Amino acid sequence: MNRIDFTPYRRTMVGFDRLFDMIENQARVQGGDKYPPFNVERRGADAYRITLAVAGFKPADIDITAQANLLVVKGSKPDEGTEGEMLHVGIAQRGFERRFELADYVRVQSADLADGLLMIDLVREVPEAMKPKKIAIGGNTLSVVDGGQDKGEAAAA
Repeated sequence: MNRIDFTPYRRTMVGFDRLFDMIENQARVQGGDKYPPFNVERRGADAYRITLAVAGFKPADIDITAQANLLVVKGSKPDEGTEGEMLHVGIAQRGFERRFELADYVRVQSADLADGLLMIDLVREVPEAMKPKKIAIGGNTLSVVDGGQDKGEAAAA
């Protein structure tokens, strides 16, 4: 197993302990089950989509829980009796649990199940207080920086 040593970075990067711990833990946890398969897609500067292949699951069989910096998707199939005798079972009937670590200020916007695909849309919303601000020297005015220009400069352009 490949192990990355973050010790040199831990010495010089203050406040990133949580990030390094997440990376190290993710390498240990992801060694096993790969069911159900999923995609993570960037749909814009602050928009993402997670798509899980959950064929055979109904919306009532899936539970999506969003906590601080963690998204948990669980699926459980109720025992359904079949009318006939099964000769071959190739469609997965087992439950699953997938965990996704979310960055700060990322929240679930919506979830939809269609054609056997569970699509979870995420959006990053940085609070106004956390956005960079341009500070005038010798003055008390603060303005929010938006894409490299403050709002006053953007209106003049």
